[in-house]
Amino acid sequence: MILFVLGILCFLAGIIITFAARNKLAFIGSALGVALIIASCFSSVPTGCTGILITFGRVENTTLDAGFHAKAPWQRVVTMDNRVQKDSRTTSAFSSDIQQVDVAYSVNFNIDKATAMDLYRTVGTGYYQTVVLPRLEENVKSVFSHYTADALVSKRSELSQNVEKRISADMAAHGIHIVSVNIENIDFTDAYTDAVESKQVAAQRKLQAETEQAQQTMEAQAKAERDKISAQAEADIVKIQADSKRYATEQEAEANKRLADSLTPSLVQYYQAMRWDGVLPKTMLSSDSVPVLSTGSEQ
Repeated sequence: MILFVLGILCFLAGIIITFAARNKLAFIGSALGVALIIASCFSSVPTGCTGILITFGRVENTTLDAGFHAKAPWQRVVTMDNRVQKDSRTTSAFSSDIQQVDVAYSVNFNIDKATAMDLYRTVGTGYYQTVVLPRLEENVKSVFSHYTADALVSKRSELSQNVEKRISADMAAHGIHIVSVNIENIDFTDAYTDAVESKQVAAQRKLQAETEQAQQTMEAQAKAERDKISAQAEADIVKIQADSKRYATEQEAEANKRLADSLTPSLVQYYQAMRWDGVLPKTMLSSDSVPVLSTGSEQ
C-alpha cells in the first residue's frame, strides 16, 4: 500500500513538473511513480512461509503459498512461518509431595497452513507468546504435580508425553500443531538433593547390615547343623560300639555256657588224664577225698 501511494505521488509530481517546467527529465519522476505502482501489485512469500492476504485491514479467507503473487495495490501480505520451530524454556514446578523443581524443557511446533489466516485474525503473529507459552507452562506444572519427587527422575519420558498430549489438545483449536515436548532436565533444590543422598547412604548401610546379619545367621545355622550332624554321628558310633560290645559279651557268655554244658565229669577226667605227666601227687588225702591228679610237672 505504501508503494502504491508513493507511486501515485511520484507520478503526479512528475506530470506537474513536466507541464510546468516543460523539462523532459521530469518524466523520470513519472516513470518512477509508475514503477512503484507496478511493484505494489506484486508480493513474494518466502519458502517455508504462508502469506496472509489483507485488504484494508480485513483478513481474506485464503492463504498464499511460497512464491511470487499478484495482488491489488491496496492489499498487503503478511508472512507467517509454518516450518517446525523450537523454543526452550525453564520453569519452576512442584511435585505431589511438595518438592520444588526447576524444569528445563523444549517444544517443537508449527502452524497449520490451511488455517493460518484464522490464527492471524484471532491472535496475530505473536501467537507463541500469547497462546502457546502460557498453556505450555501451565500444563508442565499440572503434570508434575501428579508425581512424587522420586518418580520424576525415572519417568521423564512419561512426563514429556503427558505434557505433549495436554498441550496438543489445547493448541488444536488454534491450528497450532505440537510436534514434540521434551523434558530435558529436572533440577531439585540443594536441600532435597542432600536429603536424597543421605537416604541413599542410609539405605545402602541398612542393606549392608542386613546382608551381614543374614550371612552371620546362615553361618550360625550351618554351624548348628554341622554340630548336630557331628553329635548324631558320635552318638551313632557310641551306640554301635555299645551294641558291638554287648553282642561280643553275649556271644562270649553263650560260648562259655555251651562249653560249660558240654563239660561232663567223664570228659573232665579224660582231659585230666590226657594232660597227666605220670608223677603222683605228693599230697595225700583221706579215703573220702577225691584224688587230684596234677596236670603239670613240678620242678
